[in-house]
Amino acid sequence: MKRVLLQKWTLSLFAAVSVFGLAACGSQPSSSTPSQPAPQSTPAATTKPAAPKVAGTLSFYTSQPDADAAALIDAFSKKYPDVKVDLFRSGTEEVISRLQAEAQAGQVKADVLLVADAPTFVSLKKQDLLMPYTSPEAADIPAEWKDADGAYTGTKVMATVLAVNTSKVKALPDSWKVLTSPEAANKAIMPSPLYSGAAAYNVGVFTRQPDLGWDYISGLKANQMTVIKGNGAVLKSVAGGEKDYGMVVDYLVARAKKDGSPVEIVYPKEGVPVITEPIGIMKATKNQEAAKAFVDFVLSEEGQKLASGLGYTPIRKGVAAPEGLYAQDQIKALSANIDELEASREADKKKFGEMMGGK
Repeated sequence: MKRVLLQKWTLSLFAAVSVFGLAACGSQPSSSTPSQPAPQSTPAATTKPAAPKVAGTLSFYTSQPDADAAALIDAFSKKYPDVKVDLFRSGTEEVISRLQAEAQAGQVKADVLLVADAPTFVSLKKQDLLMPYTSPEAADIPAEWKDADGAYTGTKVMATVLAVNTSKVKALPDSWKVLTSPEAANKAIMPSPLYSGAAAYNVGVFTRQPDLGWDYISGLKANQMTVIKGNGAVLKSVAGGEKDYGMVVDYLVARAKKDGSPVEIVYPKEGVPVITEPIGIMKATKNQEAAKAFVDFVLSEEGQKLASGLGYTPIRKGVAAPEGLYAQDQIKALSANIDELEASREADKKKFGEMMGGK
C-alpha cells in the first residue's frame, strides 16, 4: 500500500514539474525562431525642394563689343541650354538712354545689364531700377569693385591707357601730357563721353586730378585732339596709322598688338582711370532665376577665365591676367568719389561737348 502511494506521489510530482517546465519554456524565445523587435513608426523622409528651373528667355543689354557679347552668351547657353538670350548691344550712353525710355514708359525689357562703369549703376540704383542680388561668386571679388547692397558687381578690370603707333613714334611717352605737347598736335584721338561710358568716366576722373583738371581738356582742344564715337574707332585709327596716339581701353590695344598691329600700351606715370564693367539685374526682370544664373556665370571662375581668354584683366582673385596687360594689383588707378562722378556726369558731358565737340 505504501508502495502504491509512493508511486502515485512520484507521478504527481513528475506531472507538476513537467507542467512547470512547459510553462517556463513557453515564456522564453525559441532558439530556432529569433524574436523580432516591435515595429516602430519612422518619421516621413524630408524632401529637399527642387531648385527652380533655369529656363525661358533672358534679355541682355550690354555695351560689350559684339564678339565678346556673343562669346559670353555662347558659353552661358552651353551651361543653360534651356535659356534663350536676347541681346541688345550699343555704346553705354545709348544702352542707358533706351533703358531710361523703357523705365519712363513702365516697360523695362532688360533682365540683365552689363555696361561700362559704376557711376551708371549708382544712378540706376538711386532710381530703384536694380534688384539687389549678392551672388555667391562675388566673395572672391574685392569690396571696392562691388556694391555693398548687391545692386551691381564689377566683372573685369579695364584701364584707359595711351595707345601708341610704334611705326610712327620711336620714343614711347610716359605721361598723359604728351597729348597736349607739340609732337602730338593733330596726331591724337579719343572716344567721345557723349557715346562711351568709359570715356564719360575718364573725363570725370581726369578733371578731378589736381595736376590735370579741366585745363587738361582745354589743352587737348588746343592741340586739335580728334573726338570720335567709341574706343574701337580710336584703336582702329591708331593701329592703321591715321593717328600716332590714342586714349583707349587697354584690352583693345593688347589684342591689336597680338594680331600684329604696330601698337604699344603705355600706362602713364600719373595713373590710369579704371572701369570695372559692372553687371546687375533689373528690378523689373521677368526671369529672376535665369538672371541670377547669368550673373553667377559671369563672376564664376569659368566666366572669369572666359574674360581673360577674350583679353580682359579678370576682377576675380586667383584668375591670371592675359599676356600684355597689367594685373589688377599692378595698376596705379586714378580715383575720384563715385557719388560725385555720378552726380556730375551729365554736367561733365555737357561741358566737354561745349569745349571739344565730338560725335
